[in-house]
Amino acid sequence: MEFDIMWTFILIFLMIFGLGLLIAGIFTVYFGSGKSRGIGAGLLVGGIVLALLVFLMDYMNIIMPADMYLWKDVVFPGLIWLGAAIVGGLAAVGMFLLAIMKS
Repeated sequence: MEFDIMWTFILIFLMIFGLGLLIAGIFTVYFGSGKSRGIGAGLLVGGIVLALLVFLMDYMNIIMPADMYLWKDVVFPGLIWLGAAIVGGLAAVGMFLLAIMKS
């Protein structure tokens, strides 16, 4: 099975962008008032539409090669990479704070 990095990048970008819009929309609708709630609703709808678009592209094999599967080849490795990046970043910040607090 050939691993095509360009398609993986596009799908991870679209999924994370959609998730970011979704989360930002939820917080803006919940905590906002007036005009910002309307903007939050737009962000929320945009995130939902983008998520549905990604899964529709997976279902119809529009953006990915036929031998590439969304969960096994894109989402799961993306979560592993993202988790490793977060843990590594938190460890670096923790070491920095520990060094600063001890000095």
